[in-house]
Amino acid sequence: MRLDKFLKVSRLIKRRTVANEACDAERVTVNGKTAKASYEVREGDVIEIRFGARRVRVEVLEVSGHATKDQAAGMYRELAD
Repeated sequence: MRLDKFLKVSRLIKRRTVANEACDAERVTVNGKTAKASYEVREGDVIEIRFGARRVRVEVLEVSGHATKDQAAGMYRELAD
């Protein structure tokens, strides 16, 4: 699954266009490297998103094309800095 779609489906970012813009602005890294929106997300990847001064680091646990609100939280686990 594409990175921008994963960010939207997992509800880490509200809209896919916003996720795409964050990737274009180099605010999203996967496994320590800047990632494009087209990056193929796999289980075990560590994604870091920078929202201004705040950073969110998560590990991908599951890749699913569709998720309800309850299932979305189970797609990743938040990592401590």
